Amino acid sequence: MTVSLLFAMMIFAIVGATTPGPVNLIATSTAVHQGMRASLKFVLGASLAYALVVFLSGLLMQNIMTTLPKIEIAMQVAGSFLILYLAFKILTAPISPINAQINTMASFWTGVITQLINPKAWLVALSGISLYVIGYQNQAWLLTSFTAISLISCLLGVGTWAVLGHLLTSYLQNSTNQLQFNRVMAGLLAISVCMIWL
Repeated sequence: MTVSLLFAMMIFAIVGATTPGPVNLIATSTAVHQGMRASLKFVLGASLAYALVVFLSGLLMQNIMTTLPKIEIAMQVAGSFLILYLAFKILTAPISPINAQINTMASFWTGVITQLINPKAWLVALSGISLYVIGYQNQAWLLTSFTAISLISCLLGVGTWAVLGHLLTSYLQNSTNQLQFNRVMAGLLAISVCMIWL
């Protein structure tokens, strides 16, 4: 594996992990409402699930490509309902001092499930596999490398969104700011559902 291919994999994985999407928005909201510890559990679950998505995409590339339309529709429907439910939970979160809130909006397993049914995750993984694994010699090593790079990139990318939420916590002690934040985050999640269907 050449250094340039490794560098290209890293750039691709970092961009895929840091661009806005449902998982990143939920990580931010979780950090605000449940604290950094809960958000990090979500980030870990989402990141491990994404590494699994990348690895499975590489192992099953031919089968996935032939059945993608069926899989894509099922993921879009399931993902849409889950994301809209999470948007509703954010929108209706109680307005109270942040530290007093007890919210079960997100957890390790929410991160896993959200990422596994996230069409963006599958499409980015499949694109990366087709660019950096398929057609090269030593595909097993490339797949392992790309999976590891994707895991680290997802931890960093989604983690950055969680840190952003953590940094906003003091600003959101004001109930007006908190209500505004919840509305914006819920709206962005709902919009992300529209993006899944485009």
